[in-house]
Amino acid sequence: MTTSSLPNSLSTVELKPSYNIPVVLVLTAIPLILVQPWLGGILAILGLFLMLQAVTLKFQFTATDFDIYREEKLIRRFPYQEWQNWRIFWTRVPILFYFKEINSIHFLPILFDPNTLKSCLEQRCPRI
Repeated sequence: MTTSSLPNSLSTVELKPSYNIPVVLVLTAIPLILVQPWLGGILAILGLFLMLQAVTLKFQFTATDFDIYREEKLIRRFPYQEWQNWRIFWTRVPILFYFKEINSIHFLPILFDPNTLKSCLEQRCPRI
């Protein structure tokens, strides 16, 4: 398996993790706990959960599929041929990645490098 920082339709590109969303959630939760303990606690738990996901999940673009691994185990494969559309929400501060397959819709928080994500998507599965 080849890992590259530049997208290439023949190589596998593994997205680097991004901890922006989890860190912002946890930092926002700290003062919020003083004012609204339940809401602050929920926000902190969500931030810590997303931090764990960013550490343990690997997102890879292969020549034919978008794969999600937990450590070394493949947990989900999304073949590009089944994709109908994709979008990154809030491009200035990307926080959510959406893609639609023939039979399902998926929303993923941006827990990986959004620039590499966008370039891989544009190259491997152009929008309809």
